Amino acid sequence: MSSSVKAQLNELNSIFLSILKKNLSSDAFAWLNDKADQVRTEERAIQLNQTFSQLPKHAGKSTLVVSEDDATAIAAMVPGFSLTDWSIDRLARVWLLMQVPIIDKDAYLKKINGLFVASEMNEQVALYAALPFYAYPEEWIVKAENGIRSNIGTVLEAIMYHNPFPATYLSENAFNQLVLKAFFTEKDVTRITGLYTRINKALQDTLSDYVAERTAAHRTVEPNIYQIIDYKTQTI
Repeated sequence: MSSSVKAQLNELNSIFLSILKKNLSSDAFAWLNDKADQVRTEERAIQLNQTFSQLPKHAGKSTLVVSEDDATAIAAMVPGFSLTDWSIDRLARVWLLMQVPIIDKDAYLKKINGLFVASEMNEQVALYAALPFYAYPEEWIVKAENGIRSNIGTVLEAIMYHNPFPATYLSENAFNQLVLKAFFTEKDVTRITGLYTRINKALQDTLSDYVAERTAAHRTVEPNIYQIIDYKTQTI
């Protein structure tokens, strides 16, 4: 990890913690900080697993309140990312994941992957929402691809909405699958970060076939699909 990336993550870590302090009770904030200290120093993942599971009980599931200044600062550091519609416990979980030591790659991957294996639905949402902040980003590509196959709406939204990881790291085929899944499951494609930077002929051809099938069946078509199909011809 370069020094500039490390500095940016440290700054983002501080902003997230500041937001959490404003959204948590003093007792919950103290509890989270104490657990984070243990996560940073433990060799195994006992505290990480327990804290990750217990967080909603302490943090609550209310919608996160984020100031305009904080939102602007975050957007400048991580273009395409947003905390819009996040719950307090989701940010607390993502922040906790950012405290896992990254020096030992194998240990780091084992700890995070262990959470994926044992996670329930809301935990999965946080784990996939955290994709932009994991160390060793190439290691999470397959995990993101697997997540796109999920039938859980909130998990799909965590991967699709305001998440720059897919557009940055997924292959053309995998990113196309994400866009198709968004249309198939009636998600808001306008919230897919980097959508128009990843448009390709294969995606346009598949969407054209999809439109033809729905039109032939007298079914409605999401209007945004035509903007994607026509995008390249408008800009070449």
